[in-house]
Amino acid sequence: MSATPRLLVYGATGYTGRLVAEHAKESGLDVVVAGRNQESVTALGEELGLESRVFPVDDPALLRDALDDVTVVLNVAGPFRHTARPLMDASIDKKVHYLDTTAEYDVFATARSRHAEAAAAGVMVMSGVGWDVVPSDSVAAHTAARVADPVSLRLALKLLSATPEEAEGLNLFSRGSIVSATEGIGDLGVLVRTDGEIVALPEPRVASFDFGDNGPEEAVSASMGDLITSHYATGIPTIEVYVQAGQPLPIDLDLSTLPDGPTAKEREVGRSKVVAEVTGRDGSVARSLIDTPTGYRFTQLSSVEIARRVLAGSFTPGFQSPSSAYGPELALAVGDSQIKDL
Repeated sequence: MSATPRLLVYGATGYTGRLVAEHAKESGLDVVVAGRNQESVTALGEELGLESRVFPVDDPALLRDALDDVTVVLNVAGPFRHTARPLMDASIDKKVHYLDTTAEYDVFATARSRHAEAAAAGVMVMSGVGWDVVPSDSVAAHTAARVADPVSLRLALKLLSATPEEAEGLNLFSRGSIVSATEGIGDLGVLVRTDGEIVALPEPRVASFDFGDNGPEEAVSASMGDLITSHYATGIPTIEVYVQAGQPLPIDLDLSTLPDGPTAKEREVGRSKVVAEVTGRDGSVARSLIDTPTGYRFTQLSSVEIARRVLAGSFTPGFQSPSSAYGPELALAVGDSQIKDL
């Protein structure tokens, strides 16, 4: 590890990676930008005035050498099913903390499986340091604390809360997010956690949730990282996660025709919301809602905030969820996010 706490952002030339690298530099952190493309990584380093490192994740020796003086790796290179495991392996081996911005369920499962190794190495492994799962994990933990002996949790994610006029023509997703979300989308089926165990549903479930916008809105069950993180943070044995169905992922689009991602102006349009509903063993129900900046803006802020805390020595060794490491109030330190009890 570096004597001076140092952050390496891998995937820094991607849409989200650039946002994160820029904010990390603006926050005064010691940042290295990294990736696998020599030309683009070098150009970004020169543009931002930061050190750059070029290496693939499939060369273990090069990967480990690249982490020599690094304190924290922040992986922003999706699809994470290709980058997370080798970066976790190298980070734990080199006693470097590992963070990523994934929303891919199987990456959370991989991170959870590394708990003992990471704890023995004295480092923290945390997947989902962006909009998924920081707000949902925080509001889940907050709501669980309102119920005696919580036994079930339902989370509902609304990616964009905006008026029809605001939403018209809005580009919600980056190319990288679409690839990460759709690659292997049929491999897992739709998962839920039932009595502590992960099980696949024969078909997705549909439920209605009130996000405080237009009355109850339909949402569809999805295999999200919260099935891992919220279980770890709260111990709740039965968990379902839903995504509001009004913003379908454009999986059939020709990616080459899409812009890199939302413009700076588009990132400020509307809000993103998560509803948590926790039921206690006695049948009592608590509901809370978290209201945050939209996904890319939140991720830019939250990933750097968590990296900053780890660099400052605030971490818990082993696998952690955002709220297990920093409490449900973590999300409230990001932008103008707010939790409201319903």
